[in-house]
Amino acid sequence: MATVNWRLRFAALSLIWGFSFLLIKVGTEGFAPFQVTLGRLVFGTAVLAAAMAAKRERLPRGARTWGHLTVAAFLLNALPFSLFAYSELTIPSTLAGICNATSPLWGMALSLVALSEDRPTRLRVAGLGLGFLGVLTVLGAWQGFHGLDATGTAMALLASLGYPIGWIYVRRTLAGSGHSHLSLTGAQLLLATLQLALVTPLFTSVPTEFPLLPLLSIVALGALGTGLAVLLQYGLVAEVGPTTAQMVTYFIPVIATAAGVALLGESLTWSTPVGAVIVLAGAALTQARPRGRVGESAGAVLRTPPRSEAGPGAQAEPRAEVRS
Repeated sequence: MATVNWRLRFAALSLIWGFSFLLIKVGTEGFAPFQVTLGRLVFGTAVLAAAMAAKRERLPRGARTWGHLTVAAFLLNALPFSLFAYSELTIPSTLAGICNATSPLWGMALSLVALSEDRPTRLRVAGLGLGFLGVLTVLGAWQGFHGLDATGTAMALLASLGYPIGWIYVRRTLAGSGHSHLSLTGAQLLLATLQLALVTPLFTSVPTEFPLLPLLSIVALGALGTGLAVLLQYGLVAEVGPTTAQMVTYFIPVIATAAGVALLGESLTWSTPVGAVIVLAGAALTQARPRGRVGESAGAVLRTPPRSEAGPGAQAEPRAEVRS
């Protein structure tokens, strides 16, 4: 994979994650949200397991590590994946994709409270305010949120909030564990799969039919949007660094919106793209660092370890997030 130019891999990762919201929407047309999430985790875990086998990686050891990974799996995979699936029963995939872009804003707000070493600057606080102004624009606050499904939107925003909460938890508990990022991520996905395997039968019945298009969407969502995407990010962070790799966050809502409108026929009012631009501008400002300071914002959207994602050989505390 490293033989392919990093720009092409960056574009592929943007497309994969951008189309994930469309795939969720199509998947929920044939299966219950928990079933969509379980299927996505099963196929995503299978891809990570194959990668670990190819690299002869082993799962991490130690009860403490597995305990923390269980919490991380819930906060970073099981919970947000399920919330996004449920949200798209009642809101367009375009709105879900834009809600996903608020993760850096939530992360910035949380880091001010939870991470004492992450000091705010005027620019970053301004970005936080600007970003949430963008959210209100997307939601049409001046119209009293008319025509908006409040429950579905709240679920999508809560899903986006789960990522930075999980990131902070992992940073506080698994930093310096000594395990490889691929090993931690593989274990995390496995645990999330087990969590959904326990929950899904309690709230859904066994499908009586397996419609082809929703089924293929779930396979693609898991194998590409959860499994392959993590591997692409590993390589990108190792080659160009986490800051550049993190820029994929700003392409996701653009692609999600274009896919939803072009392929699903979802409607689009002027406030949606305008608000999305404001959200992304605010998110970008929250990631601004004082000149000369090395590192990345604690509010950055975490996906797989070091400093935002994961890269073989990257030097940083382990993180193990896998996103939509």
